[in-house]
Amino acid sequence: MLTLPLGDDAWLGPLEPWQAQEFLEHIDRARPSVDPWIPWATYSTDLESAKAVLQRYADRLAGDTGRIHGIRSGGTLVGGVMFTRFDSDSGVCEVGCWLERAGEGRGLVTRACRALVDWAFRERGMSRVEWWVASGNTRSIEVARRLGMTRDGVLRQHSSYRGERLDIEVWSVLADEWPPAEETAVPDVRAELDGLVRAFLGAFDNTGGRRADLGVLRDLFIPEGRLVSNVGGVPVIHDLDAFIEPRQRMLTDGTLTEFSEWEISGRTEVFGSVAHRFSEYRKSGFHGGTWFEGSGHKTTQFLRTPAGWRMANLCWDDAPATTGPAATA
Repeated sequence: MLTLPLGDDAWLGPLEPWQAQEFLEHIDRARPSVDPWIPWATYSTDLESAKAVLQRYADRLAGDTGRIHGIRSGGTLVGGVMFTRFDSDSGVCEVGCWLERAGEGRGLVTRACRALVDWAFRERGMSRVEWWVASGNTRSIEVARRLGMTRDGVLRQHSSYRGERLDIEVWSVLADEWPPAEETAVPDVRAELDGLVRAFLGAFDNTGGRRADLGVLRDLFIPEGRLVSNVGGVPVIHDLDAFIEPRQRMLTDGTLTEFSEWEISGRTEVFGSVAHRFSEYRKSGFHGGTWFEGSGHKTTQFLRTPAGWRMANLCWDDAPATTGPAATA
């Protein structure tokens, strides 16, 4: 189905049973980060079991009910993506992914998943692509956000793994929400920048029992990144640690609850290896038990790095909250 470049000397291509030895060696490298979230990594412990995993997907491919593809970087298998479910009759399928540490930080999984979703919509006429993920798997959730998916809900204690009942989040994107072909080309700079913005805003979200995780900002920014509040006319400049720590505390100790922030408009300009975005946003939540709503503007500067696009600086100015106290993100 797919053999295509992902940029940065990386390629996406099919995984087949005859590649079981390569697959097993890769899973052994990936096991520490993959095993908690993908059960079949637990089952791929020797050549026979690794081949059985790939054979199951080969059988699904033959029946048009699933597919598996590997991500290779410099000729080495570092991860993959798959259709864990593919039902052409209902027009619904599910995408999943995994990655070893050597492939992290370059946007490879996001690009590979975007290729699968694009193929499902454009070539196969699917109506809905889903993303099922354990609630604690923050990296996988951020991929769903970068793909423009919507969080439909949580299946509480849906799955059992090693004696623990796990909540499963269901995310999805619909065919009429998927951007035009020219906007999903690989590599797609604007989509990658959009994904960084969504991931930034999503890190603060603690609605519906969700736990905010500002730690992901360290993956979105260059290490020297700065965040500047210009609320009140006197700029306050934060490095990442100074910005993250107090806000993470507020979002997890009950001070700020049911909080979310979302972009309502944005304009992005790209100049080679640098980019700039001006955006308008809104936010709402309970601060100290009192409901508030707010809005404001942000400007964000981006740099293209060897690990992909990253945020360099972000400045914001809040309008006064319309109800209750203001709570600046």
